[in-house]
This record gives sequence, C-alpha cells and structure tokens, in this order.
Amino acid sequence: MKFEHQAVRDYADARRRGDRETAERLKKETIARFATRKTDGTELAEMTEASMTVPWGSAS
Repeated sequence: MKFEHQAVRDYADARRRGDRETAERLKKETIARFATRKTDGTELAEMTEASMTVPWGSAS
C-alpha cells in the first residue's frame, strides 16, 4: 500500500520494524496536528488505515 503522507510512511516503516516507540510518537504527533487544525484529517485517516493494514514486525 502506498501512503501519501510522510509521517504515515514513517509510521508504517516503524510498524514493519516492530519499533513501537517510534510508531507511538508519530501517532501522537499526527493526532496533535489534527487537534490543532494543522492538518485536515486526511493524514490521520491514512494513519488509521496503516494501523489496520501494516502488521508489526513484518520487515524481512
């Protein structure tokens, strides 16, 4: 799956590596951007999609 937002691509990569600390930080940053209206919500929606489709530790 191709993600449009850099933060989501980084989040998906962190999930694939099994890096929960980085994934959690990226998720919190994205939520904060949405809460302060620095993003229109598409980034957060895409991150939700990534969280449902990218398995933890799936990097080979």
